[in-house]
Amino acid sequence: MKSLIAGLLVFVGCCSNVFFLELLIKEDPGSGNLITFAQFLVIAVEGFITTMRFGTKKTQVPFTEYLKMVLMFFVVSVTNNYALSFNIALPLHMIFRAGSLLANMVLGILILKKRYTAMKYLSVFMISVGICVCTIASAKELSHSDSENQITSFGDFVWWIVGISLLTFALFMSARMGIMQEVMYSKFGKHPREALFFTHALPLPGFLLLFTDISKHIGVANMSAPLDSTVLSVIPLLNVLPRMWIYLLGNVLTQSVCINAVFVLTTECSSLAVTLIVTLRKFVSLLFSIWYFQNPFTLLHWFGTVLVFGGTLVFGFGIPGLMRQSKSKPKSKVN
Repeated sequence: MKSLIAGLLVFVGCCSNVFFLELLIKEDPGSGNLITFAQFLVIAVEGFITTMRFGTKKTQVPFTEYLKMVLMFFVVSVTNNYALSFNIALPLHMIFRAGSLLANMVLGILILKKRYTAMKYLSVFMISVGICVCTIASAKELSHSDSENQITSFGDFVWWIVGISLLTFALFMSARMGIMQEVMYSKFGKHPREALFFTHALPLPGFLLLFTDISKHIGVANMSAPLDSTVLSVIPLLNVLPRMWIYLLGNVLTQSVCINAVFVLTTECSSLAVTLIVTLRKFVSLLFSIWYFQNPFTLLHWFGTVLVFGGTLVFGFGIPGLMRQSKSKPKSKVN
């Protein structure tokens, strides 16, 4: 029941989070660092009060273990959001990140010396081809679209390649972090709330390196117009606040629900099972993004999407085995 509730909260919280993220990106495509900083700050403050009890609670996991996770988590979060500044449309962003199952399997083979069935190798092949197809389709679409992500010159194309490279790097770094987290739990026990606090609190000083960029986009947010909604106009504050701050508040609150649910799942399932659930959530977010925001999506996009999420479902037929596997310690150790 605990894992079921956490899974439902992943869908509700994370899908709502993506909705607010796309509203923010459409207002200011370069606001990724501001969004990440706000998320980390709110989750860290909440964890300091409720989990660490204002710093009086003793940690259950050695501090050095958290330091390694924190560095990776900070890099993954900033890189994923920063990629949106390089002509990367949000639907492609979501499809690309759905390849986390592929990255998780590759690193599981290389680091944990795991072996999988032929069906699982087939599913990963489908995901890989699907991502390639969607990437190629997006490159063609951007060359003649009217969106803010339009590619009109060779320079724009180069920056788009930089964005794809950033997504690829973050994809494998995230998978590595998931494996590290799984091994850490096997050694020291499962303490998701404590891990959630440290992975958001310790990186906060790192945002000083991004101070110039964050302050710039705070100014952009301050200059945005108030919400134009007859439904929400009954709340006086919404008629005064710039709408980007309202979107950011919604993004931060839903991110807190989403990330808490994901961390609970990591204590109930293996990293691959968690990856499967999160990937299915991304598919729901993708469909909503295409429908609500009218994002361009060609037949080639749909073909690639079917391969990506179809491959994920093929892999998912082994989910009961993954759930049972999570109850025992991994046989292999990380080098």
